[in-house]
Amino acid sequence: MDQELYSKERSASLDLLLRFQRLLVSKLYPADCVGHVPNTYSPDLLGVGSLLKKYTALLCTHISDILPVATSIACTSHRHFAEVSCVVDGDLTGILLPELVVSIVLLLSKNAGLMQEAGAIPLLAGLLEHLDRFNHLAPGKERDDNEDLAWPGIMGSFFTGQSCRNNEEVTLIRKADLENHNKDGGFWTVIDGKVYDIKDFQTQSLTGSSIL
Repeated sequence: MDQELYSKERSASLDLLLRFQRLLVSKLYPADCVGHVPNTYSPDLLGVGSLLKKYTALLCTHISDILPVATSIACTSHRHFAEVSCVVDGDLTGILLPELVVSIVLLLSKNAGLMQEAGAIPLLAGLLEHLDRFNHLAPGKERDDNEDLAWPGIMGSFFTGQSCRNNEEVTLIRKADLENHNKDGGFWTVIDGKVYDIKDFQTQSLTGSSIL
């Protein structure tokens, strides 16, 4: 709801599109019901899925037209990239697309059959190349990529099923140590029993310290 504070900065048409997008997602979100037959969907539900596909196709067409132009301007300099990023952030690409992707992933996890039937997901795949070209222009991209590759946190546990390859490398951090570190200006946080240092990410994040 905090994000709604910024709705005044959006145009009326963009705000209406966002509400329409959320309405589509809410109609497709499965309700808890008893006696539902798997892989059978009502005509109304299939109609909403078809509408989501048409909406996604129109949105992807617009973004496919915008991103190449944005990339051609942003490649001039870091200053141009920053200016273009602000414009894109306030466009459909920055407002509608992120929420749509998250919503579709959520719907896919809840009802994969219906989402496959709707056919909206392949349309989003066509944007990957355009998004990748634009993101590669971001300052510090190489550093961020190297940090992601060097950090074993998520992928290491995903492939090995363990939090660390070698238990001897694990350092025990007490709650008092964490609190003292953060009082001194650090930024450690605990996720699933593991301590992460997100101080560097804090300086880059656009979400603000309160959300972190």
